[in-house]
Amino acid sequence: MSMAGTLQSSLAGARCEYELVAHPHSATSLESARVAYVPAERVAKSVILDDRQGHYLMAVLPASRHLDLSMVRSDGRDWQLTNESTIAGLFRDCELGAVPALGEPYGMKMLVDPQLTRQQDIYLEAGDHQNLVHLSMDEYLRLAPHAEVCELCH
Repeated sequence: MSMAGTLQSSLAGARCEYELVAHPHSATSLESARVAYVPAERVAKSVILDDRQGHYLMAVLPASRHLDLSMVRSDGRDWQLTNESTIAGLFRDCELGAVPALGEPYGMKMLVDPQLTRQQDIYLEAGDHQNLVHLSMDEYLRLAPHAEVCELCH
C-alpha cells in the first residue's frame, strides 16, 4: 500500500500538486518525521475524537505536539479519544496508526491547530506506515475548506 484511495482521489479531484515521500517503516507521525528527515512541526498528525453518540471529529496538530482535550470545544460536545477498532472502521483504506490528517474526504469535521497553518508546507501520513504526502499549506487548506483553525495544544 502506498496511499489511501480516499486521499488519492481527493488529491486528484482537487488537482493538487504533491509529492509522495517514501521512508522506512514507522509507527507514529513523530517517528515518520524522524525517519523521513522532516521537521516534526511540519508533519500533521490526526487525532480522532468522538462524543460516544456517533459523532466524530479529527483534530490535526504538529507531530511534535500533544493534543490538549480541554481545548477542544466544538459544538459543546464532550469529546474523547476514539478507540482503535472504531478508527479502523472509519478509515478502512488506511493502516491502523497511519490515518491521513485530512478528515473532510472521510466525512469528518476537522479542527486544525494554527501552529500547522503557519507552515509554508506540510507532510501527512499517506495511509500506510512508509509514505508521507508533502504539499503546500495552500493546497492542504483547499482540501479542507471547512476546517476550523483553533488552538489544540499549549
